[in-house]
Parts: sequence; structure tokens; C-alpha cells
Amino acid sequence: MRWTIYALFLAEDAGVTGANANFQRITGNSEMRRLLSGLPEVAAKAGLRPDWAYQAVVQVGNYGEIFERNLGSRSPYKLDRGPNRPWTQGGLLYAPVFQ
Repeated sequence: MRWTIYALFLAEDAGVTGANANFQRITGNSEMRRLLSGLPEVAAKAGLRPDWAYQAVVQVGNYGEIFERNLGSRSPYKLDRGPNRPWTQGGLLYAPVFQ
């Protein structure tokens, strides 16, 4: 579960959305291509499909999309993200590099 959340953080930070994940899988930076195309050895050890991160982003969006849909501007609650932003945007969300 933790690595899925990290993948959603990384996707948001890299500008990968549910709508553009397929394009980013081919043209994104090396980390995003590696994450979205799959890490077969790692996935096999964890019992996951090689494209588990790609499937997560395509099916629910990146972390920001999930937040906005369920708690933020696109929800009835209209909450401000505050510290729930990527660290590059002044928030506290940070994920380790996928290797």
C-alpha cells in the first residue's frame, strides 16, 4: 500500500494524470517511464503485475486528482490542500525514488 501511495505522489509531482499516463509511459522522464512501464523483478517478488503503478494512476488518478475529487475543489467539502501538496509545491508529500 505504501508504495502505491508513493507512486501516486511521484505521478503528481511529475505531472502524470490518469488522462495522460499512457502518453507519459512512453515520453515521460526516465523515472516515470520506469515506474509506469513496470518493474517486473520487483513486482514479481511482491506478487504484483508489472504495471501495477500504471494501473493505479489510470484507474484513480494521481494523488492530487484523488484529493481534489474526494476532499478538494471538486468535492462538496472544498478543502484546501495545505500541507497535502508535493514538497516541490511547499507541501509535505515526498516519495523515495523508484529504482
